[in-house]
Amino acid sequence: MTAASATARASSSSTPGTPAAGAQASGTVSSGAAPAGATAAAAPVSLRGIGRAFASQSGARQVLRDIDLEIAAGEIVAILGPSGCGKSTLLRIAGGLDQPTQGTALIDGEAVRPFDPRSAVGFQEPRLLPWRTIENNVALGLPRGTAKAAGREQVARLLDLVGLADFAGHRPREVSGGMAQRTSLARALARNPAVLLLDEPFGALDALTRLKMQDLLLDVHAAEPATVLLVTHDVDEALQLADRVILLGHEGDTPGAVVTQTIVVPGHRPRDRGSAELAELRGRLLDGLGIDRHGSARGIETTTTIPHYPY
Repeated sequence: MTAASATARASSSSTPGTPAAGAQASGTVSSGAAPAGATAAAAPVSLRGIGRAFASQSGARQVLRDIDLEIAAGEIVAILGPSGCGKSTLLRIAGGLDQPTQGTALIDGEAVRPFDPRSAVGFQEPRLLPWRTIENNVALGLPRGTAKAAGREQVARLLDLVGLADFAGHRPREVSGGMAQRTSLARALARNPAVLLLDEPFGALDALTRLKMQDLLLDVHAAEPATVLLVTHDVDEALQLADRVILLGHEGDTPGAVVTQTIVVPGHRPRDRGSAELAELRGRLLDGLGIDRHGSARGIETTTTIPHYPY
């Protein structure tokens, strides 16, 4: 995919688009997934007029409203926003793990279905089964009905891709947190997803391991092209990985988060983390998050966290 020139535009919604289908937490999928060994073509995702409200004792609580987003096939889009603003809710809608109150979510022009086999979800926690080996955890992601020989070949290929070929017979307790997260990524890829949905996949890792996992994700994306929707709290991670960064936030006292800013990230990946262009975009995003360029949240008595909203 081609990274466009740097532009940053503020708006209450971006171009219309729609969500990807979801993956079961165990990694198993329905029979509509691509066969093992056959990489599914990346698919465009559309979120059109997405709104989500939750019932509460005081009435409906609007979390998202008027979200319009088009994601091109093979594009990596990162979603940033204050804690609790609805980023993960939007990802769940895109994956068929939740239903919007308003609007439509589509993959390749077709409505997202619950646990849609065209997509896979990666979470912050690896969610591995402790009694199964690394290779058997990855095998949980294979499409239903996969032949044993084809499944073994697919698992071996993915373990090699994420650098775990020598740990296939280990159990989760015998590997590091980074290795466990690589296993989780390989399990998601075993579905041959057209769309990969990642919910803060590296949030629980130490700083060095996190940087290595970011590089690994780019290598994996080059080898297994898919459309990627990434939720993160890390501004630098978003700028390093994404073609576009979508900022969610609130407009005044109106309930529900909207798209407040869309930034196109310049340059081909991997990018120079210390470049002046990325530094300027980082400043814009921090401003949009309500954080000054020294890391302090405006109007919030903290220097380490971004503002938190109650939903």
